[in-house]
Amino acid sequence: MAANVDQEASFEKATNDEINDCPIEEVRLTVPTTDDPDIPALTFRTWVLGFLSCITLAFSNQFFGYRQNALYISSISAQIVVLPLGKLMASYLPKKVVKMRIGRVKWSFSLNPGPFNLKEHVLITIFANSSSNSVYAVNIITIVKAFYHRELHPLAALMLTQTTQLMGYGWAGLFRKFLVDSPYMWWPANLVQVSLFRALHEDEKRPKGGMTRLQFFLTVFITSFAYYIVPNYLFPSISAISFICLIYKNSVTAQQIGSGVYGLGIGSFGLDWSTVAGFLGSPLATPGFAIINIMIGFFAIVYIMLPIAYWTNSYNAKKFPIISSHVFMGNGSAYDVKRVLDPKSFTFDQKGYDQVGQLNLSVFFVLMYGLSFATLAATLSHVALFHGRTIWRQTKATFRDQYGDIHTRIMKKNYKAVPEWWFQVMLVGVIGIAIFSCEGFGKQLQLPYWGVLLAAGLAFLFTLPIGIIAAQTNQGPGLNVITELIIGYIYPGRPLANVAFKTYGYVSMSQAIMFLQDFKLGHYMKIPPRSMFVIQLVGTIVASSVYFGTSWWLLETIDGICDLTKVSEGSPWTCPGDDVFYNASIIWGVVGPLRMFGRLGLYAKMNYFFLVGLLAPVPVWILSKAYPNKTWIKLINMPIIIGATGSMPPARAVNYLMWGAVGIAFNFIVYRRYKRWWARHNYVLSAGLDAGVAFMAIVAYVALQGRNIEGVNWWGLELDDHCHLAKCPTAPRVHVNDVCPIFT
Repeated sequence: MAANVDQEASFEKATNDEINDCPIEEVRLTVPTTDDPDIPALTFRTWVLGFLSCITLAFSNQFFGYRQNALYISSISAQIVVLPLGKLMASYLPKKVVKMRIGRVKWSFSLNPGPFNLKEHVLITIFANSSSNSVYAVNIITIVKAFYHRELHPLAALMLTQTTQLMGYGWAGLFRKFLVDSPYMWWPANLVQVSLFRALHEDEKRPKGGMTRLQFFLTVFITSFAYYIVPNYLFPSISAISFICLIYKNSVTAQQIGSGVYGLGIGSFGLDWSTVAGFLGSPLATPGFAIINIMIGFFAIVYIMLPIAYWTNSYNAKKFPIISSHVFMGNGSAYDVKRVLDPKSFTFDQKGYDQVGQLNLSVFFVLMYGLSFATLAATLSHVALFHGRTIWRQTKATFRDQYGDIHTRIMKKNYKAVPEWWFQVMLVGVIGIAIFSCEGFGKQLQLPYWGVLLAAGLAFLFTLPIGIIAAQTNQGPGLNVITELIIGYIYPGRPLANVAFKTYGYVSMSQAIMFLQDFKLGHYMKIPPRSMFVIQLVGTIVASSVYFGTSWWLLETIDGICDLTKVSEGSPWTCPGDDVFYNASIIWGVVGPLRMFGRLGLYAKMNYFFLVGLLAPVPVWILSKAYPNKTWIKLINMPIIIGATGSMPPARAVNYLMWGAVGIAFNFIVYRRYKRWWARHNYVLSAGLDAGVAFMAIVAYVALQGRNIEGVNWWGLELDDHCHLAKCPTAPRVHVNDVCPIFT
């Protein structure tokens, strides 16, 4: 208790008497304006618990990444779990000072510098956050080994994994003044973390008849852990239940409407937390207005645009499943990729393509690519309209060093900034290693040096506009499709060159966004910037290594992983995300955009979506100017609405429906009616549910599934919603398998 009191007193120690002039009300209400620069931050406990949480999250997220419901475990789980561990170390570790000497350098540290403090906790969480986002380059390794069935040098794969993650550091350093120092870039997701940090470090007494936050977390964790044996092992079908399919067992149309996995999902639901949070993250930690934007987009796309496109037979839609990420022949059968690839050079074979014919997509997948074009254009338009003047004003103020709020002034007063050259040296070095990994090892990755440089240039161009949207909405479009489009035109017929270019262009930008968000969290919590830099750098290297090692281990040890024809019934190792990545490599890398969306392709009209996206934010902007007192108008975010279904596939309709339902229930109903309970328990509940599911899945795999001990063979063992006809075509005289009926 004394430790908590001392820590709270230290936490509340004011460093100045300035007015809190932060322009964002939510930040003024949430973020403290106090700091004690003497509190130790980068301690022995920080390193031990940071390494432990980083490795655990990286292993768990990659482990889940190959499963049917690819659960994402956020750093909030680590944030809560490490608190009692930190206090335990503070209570029992000796206060001995360890002295070391490496060459001429002498240094020392204490095993126990005092009570476990807030700054240690923040750094550990940021360390863990380095591993909470998946490593995109692992998808390349997976499709090479599990889908294309080719060899890849492990060192080349490891270097690819590391460089794609680390390149974002350079962009983050270049845009810190815009996206971290600026008080208008407030990163709403960080306020969740700040609130939770403050709640966990307050001197808490158990309310009468209630529980402390830690007790509540343990209760939720144990309950979630015990329950997940049901959807994970005993009754996987409970993850997605579709009533319409159970009633209309012989109707293709009914099952297309009712299937939550393969169709529109009307009337479907899932009793599984991994269904709720599997692809979109925890809805409990997503701002309410962002949930509304996403669900508006989901309903407009899935329940208006898709039915119109499918039942009017646009692009021969009825020859293919209503929702699918696979590629097809003109007769509705699966596309024979091997015939359009030269087995020796692993490049496009024109003769084989002439024999097989054009590549076809489901109409939903066509719409997804068109909407991804629109999302990118809408992002640029939205930023220019809503933030153009602000960016210009901040740009001028940045170069003159004239703007900032109380938090920026405290940081500049108390701590040394990270020198720009640190980021610049890292950027140059990482780009050099990236070029070596692509040009060396027999050019297995197919991407030449200029491709790496071009990808880096795209990431540099888009980091600022996309960072602005992410800093204000907690959502942000990616560059995956536009990078595929560019390299597909410039350097066609090479699948690995296409995905490597996409990864360097897309991931380096997304990593920059993540680094900037963590820098802002450290900014709010008054963490020394140089300690932040070190933790993020080490955390990224460790996380990338664990992701790589885990994927390589699973790919080498699980027979038939990612192959639906080889995995056993009820097996969760279906790799839905990698399946989408593989098919994208065929579309953009093998066949190429010229034969898909260009003059030689079937889907050239999708390019009009660029214009649609460019114009979409204009009406909202006009309304916001015409009715400035209607604050809700500015919450309408067209890039988020247009890109709402960007996770489909691999996400399914049932994932969106359950995510939206839970998010609205907690962020609107519970928040308004039981605000005190929500403030006290909402984020703790999310962390407990995530942690329970994660630990049970790992235990079940190690104890049972990893030893080929599957669940009882019954109807509910199938990891499916039993809507098999939802995958069938409805065009006349199309035969694809023995399950689907042939229409006349």
